[in-house]
Amino acid sequence: MRLRVEFTTEPFDLDEAPAHAVVAREVIQSAQLDAVDVGPFGNTAEGGADEVLTAVDALLRKSLAAGATRVSLQVNVIGEGEK
Repeated sequence: MRLRVEFTTEPFDLDEAPAHAVVAREVIQSAQLDAVDVGPFGNTAEGGADEVLTAVDALLRKSLAAGATRVSLQVNVIGEGEK
């Protein structure tokens, strides 16, 4: 099964990326995922179910520890050829 996760962390800071946002991006970028797109208002990653779920666990734990007060995420099952 393939999954796509979309997430944001809060609170926002438009002047400089907060520590929790930097940590969340580092977790996702270092995970064993096929497609990663990071941006100032949202981030997306895709991969196998085990890899995505492992990355989401680390993302939640580390971004909350780094000061996130809210993490919004959505996980979708995607088809093998779907983008």
